[in-house]
Amino acid sequence: MNQHVSPALAIDAPVPPRPPVPLWLLALFVFSGTVAMHIFVPALPAAGAALAASPAAMQMTVSLYILGLAFGQLIYGPIADRFGRRPALIGGLVLYALAGGSALLATSVEALVAARLFQALGGCAGLVISRAVVRDTSAPTDAARRLALMNLMVMVGPGVAPVLGGFLSATVGWRSIFLVTALFGLVNLALAWGLLPETGIAGPRRARGALMRDYLGLLRSPAFLGFAVGGSCATTSMYAFVAAAPFIFVHQLGRPDYEVGLYLAGMMLGVWFGSVAASRLIGRIPLGRLAVAANAASVVAAFVFLAAALAGALSVPLVLGAMIVFNIGVGISAPVALAQAVSVVDPRIVGSASGLYGAAQMAIGALCAALAGLGADPALAAAAVLAAAGLIAQAGFWLALRRRPGEAAGA
Repeated sequence: MNQHVSPALAIDAPVPPRPPVPLWLLALFVFSGTVAMHIFVPALPAAGAALAASPAAMQMTVSLYILGLAFGQLIYGPIADRFGRRPALIGGLVLYALAGGSALLATSVEALVAARLFQALGGCAGLVISRAVVRDTSAPTDAARRLALMNLMVMVGPGVAPVLGGFLSATVGWRSIFLVTALFGLVNLALAWGLLPETGIAGPRRARGALMRDYLGLLRSPAFLGFAVGGSCATTSMYAFVAAAPFIFVHQLGRPDYEVGLYLAGMMLGVWFGSVAASRLIGRIPLGRLAVAANAASVVAAFVFLAAALAGALSVPLVLGAMIVFNIGVGISAPVALAQAVSVVDPRIVGSASGLYGAAQMAIGALCAALAGLGADPALAAAAVLAAAGLIAQAGFWLALRRRPGEAAGA
């Protein structure tokens, strides 16, 4: 057992699982957070022109959204445990819908950034609470299968959202995107109110401050930090390209706005292929080696992209091809890094470890998206961020594996 993590308080005795909630319903709640992040990306140039905002300012609508998802993952778990799954989700969806309406009416980039931050804080409820409901209503042997199936459903969102956002921006106007997200929040609110039972299990409350002690213990674990930082840099660093993509394709490569969503959807196919590959490779290759190898492929793709940006040799096929390869590495390393991170902690604080890992992912994703907005060359900035994040991921994985000699040796 990892000696760097402080012991958790005693856990409750096992209880029989409750009847499962339909996965399609939980997937819709998750879509609240993920769809709103991707659907606005193709409209960044149009919204920036309408609000007289710079590309860097518009990219803050993406980076702060991701930061909101990071912060929300730390707070919704304890809220749902204390007040129940239904109240926490319903409150989050109300905030999500109201923030969508505020973004629709925004008259400045500052107001739009603020509305997007609150939209993320509301949409994050679906991400956290859907996973909690699966755990509440499934036996341990069935929970992993249901979570995997739900994740496959959820992966549709990042592929469809940019296409829909590009279509809405080109045909109706960029503000229509926020009308759609606000209405989606209201639909989910009605579904949660009418169909979602309370699945939380009543039990003794943990002592005040126990959650903070768990987080501090995790932060003192070099193995957990290595996998968390490595996994985050290997995966959500792709948001640097997502935030910069409209400006790369439209301003630098001269493509029309509506094509941006198609390119982003094609890029997301790499994550899908990587996830399929991971399901076949896990069990055949030691997890530590698999994480390192998958991220190494992403690093190579990032440096190809960087070399093309430096040489002024960018083209749509080259950029798209490099990012598909990069995202194949993301699709493989994402589940592997998470599994490794939670395997090095006390089993009684796996929930805290999962929440902290998710928060780290989104925080690093937000930082990468913000860094991609620096300078006058979006492609060069995004490529440099991807390359640097990939190297940091390699260092993080190797640091963690040194604390796991069995993995490093190929066990």
